[in-house]
Amino acid sequence: MNPPRPLGVWAATALVVGSMIGSGVFLLPAALAPYGAASLLGWAVALAGALLLAATFARLAVQWPHTGGPYAYTRRAFGEGAGFAIAWSYWVSIWSGMAAIAVAFAGSLGALFPALTATPLRAALCALAALWACTLVNLAGLREAGRMQVLLTALKLLPLLLFGLVALWWLEPGRYVPFNPSGQPLPQVTNTTVILTMWALCGLEVATVPAGAIRDPARTIPRATVLGTLLAGVATLLACTAVIGLVPADVLKTAGAPMADAAARTWGPGAGLAVAALAAVATFGAINGWVLVCAQVSLAAADDGLFPRAFARRDARGTPAFGLLAGSSLATVLVIASYSRSLVALFTFILLISTSAILLPYAASSAAWLRCGRGGGRIVAALALLYSLYALSGAGAEALAWGAVLLLAGIPVYAWMRRARR
Repeated sequence: MNPPRPLGVWAATALVVGSMIGSGVFLLPAALAPYGAASLLGWAVALAGALLLAATFARLAVQWPHTGGPYAYTRRAFGEGAGFAIAWSYWVSIWSGMAAIAVAFAGSLGALFPALTATPLRAALCALAALWACTLVNLAGLREAGRMQVLLTALKLLPLLLFGLVALWWLEPGRYVPFNPSGQPLPQVTNTTVILTMWALCGLEVATVPAGAIRDPARTIPRATVLGTLLAGVATLLACTAVIGLVPADVLKTAGAPMADAAARTWGPGAGLAVAALAAVATFGAINGWVLVCAQVSLAAADDGLFPRAFARRDARGTPAFGLLAGSSLATVLVIASYSRSLVALFTFILLISTSAILLPYAASSAAWLRCGRGGGRIVAALALLYSLYALSGAGAEALAWGAVLLLAGIPVYAWMRRARR
């Protein structure tokens, strides 16, 4: 009997938009503050690259509408070993991303209730409370998680677009001068800000991951992927750039809730509280989406015998409960291990690890189309591949080293699974 397919076009689009619009739009302006208006160069490259990747994933979803997304495409094109490496890297990127988004949720909550995040320990506890609340929602079933995603996406997309458009009338041009306050060469600034801004665009592929749970995936997934990327990309670029023009750079660099601070400075404390509430809703929705996707990636790999069989077990509602619990537990460990850093430093550190880990699956998926794709789109896929490698080069030595360690940690798992199948 075929498994149920509870996710339609609205739920799939909401999954894309909801996964992309989260911590990036609300906390990223603080990470970009040292680069001022020069960060627009990074935004331009990142948004163009994201649209190239979205077009490539749309073609891949039509040709191979299977659960697993980047993992499934890489395995079909390059074999089991490459498939495992990408599944592992993608899985790491998702649960580490869950940790970063949960930290951003704590920052938003702190703008509403400062006492809750007055110390690093309290902030970490708030982050973990949100993470496990979303895990419990997903344990209730895919249909419930999808419905929550549609609701949360509607609650954040329209207000975010409104904020960005209204803020244009209040910008102070002097905030964008000097254009490049970092003093670094513009090519270096572009390279660095591409991977930071790419964090806000990660998630463009998520509709391809639970393909087995999406109705009419060959039609629904491409539409959701391209439309969701465009909506989320424009809204995020507009809002983040507006914040830089509203808040002094020295204040912005250490702001735990920069968009809320911008609203409070411009329109009063009430507006700041409203934006902080919007940020909390947005980041909570992003956590919910990533928890869902994390379990679906490990489920697909386990169904193919590359992850332990426990990840393939489904409960009576068809929910891969073990995968949900495992991903959330690892995200919990990452938050606890790093909680002593300041909120912005913690967010930036985890952001770089997660984005570095996800760019490898993006590159592999583009290469998969170049190798086995039927029809056109090869130039787009080639440009998407080059973009992924370029963005990866801007992560920095520390993040790349952590990413390499986490990737190598998968080798014993792969060796164990191969031995178990003999």
